[in-house]
Amino acid sequence: MTDRDVFLPVAAQPSVDALVEQAQVAEGLGYDRAWLPETWGRDAVTVLTSIAHATDEIGIGTSIMPVYSRSPALIGQTAATLQEVSEGRFRLGLGPSGPIVIENWHGVTFGNPLKRTRETVDIVKQVLSGEEVSYDGEYFELEGFRLRCDPPEPAPKVDTAAMGPKAVELAGRFADGWHALLLTPDGLRDRLEDLERGAEMGGKSIDDVRVTLSLNCCALEDGEAARRLARGHTAFYVGGMGTYYRDNLARQGHEAVAHEIFDAWQAGDHEEAMAAIDDDLLDKLAVAGPPEECRAQLEEWEAIDGVDSLSISFPREANLEQIRETIEALAP
Repeated sequence: MTDRDVFLPVAAQPSVDALVEQAQVAEGLGYDRAWLPETWGRDAVTVLTSIAHATDEIGIGTSIMPVYSRSPALIGQTAATLQEVSEGRFRLGLGPSGPIVIENWHGVTFGNPLKRTRETVDIVKQVLSGEEVSYDGEYFELEGFRLRCDPPEPAPKVDTAAMGPKAVELAGRFADGWHALLLTPDGLRDRLEDLERGAEMGGKSIDDVRVTLSLNCCALEDGEAARRLARGHTAFYVGGMGTYYRDNLARQGHEAVAHEIFDAWQAGDHEEAMAAIDDDLLDKLAVAGPPEECRAQLEEWEAIDGVDSLSISFPREANLEQIRETIEALAP
């Protein structure tokens, strides 16, 4: 049975308390985990700590924590601490983010994201084992680091987010799970083949790698408003968040539309960028409309073989009321 998670929209919220309340509502409705991204709003660690103290059963996790903004040793310490304060409910999601965020906002050279992600995963797992860390990599050389506290038991799982074939293959080979996003059903099936190949290279089964699909959702009684919000969210990511999302959509057989969205958004014509996403494409990338229709669409996504969890995310322009309405409408 496919789990159903909630992906909290950290950057858009008025307060930490609002995020805590959303996690509490999700817990009461039976959601399995609350994921929190770390972008340019509140840091994920402080918010997840607050959520851990305010909830009892719902899992918590980062989706994603960038591998460029903290050292691997600090990420390992952080994961161990969050596992402690949540009493074993934490799962670590890592990823490279993109050049706009890393270079423009963090002032760090983006470099080789696949290699850096792999080395970070390796080191974090060594830290979480409680053993002394010895690592000689391309980006990191560590010697003598060891947790001063007891290592977490069990150690939290370490996932990676990925869109391209090689990055997904890396997730299958070295991580405990893969975070997928902005994929059509056919695109998802193609990437699952990459994941399986990576798992085989790592000497394990694809069943050992947990697949969490982040799905842009907006379920409102005002179905047209819901679809506009979802369409705007998709246009923003393809058009405004660098080339990775554009290339990801193009890779799935929608190259002309991907470039049309990107060019229009970069030119400042957001309405034209949104108009380039027709209803058929929107339905392949998001779940949006009246609640009953959305619940039926979710069941189709859950039926895709290989997906372990659907993470219900929300359009970036959705307000608190619309987020609450969607959480309730799509509850497990």
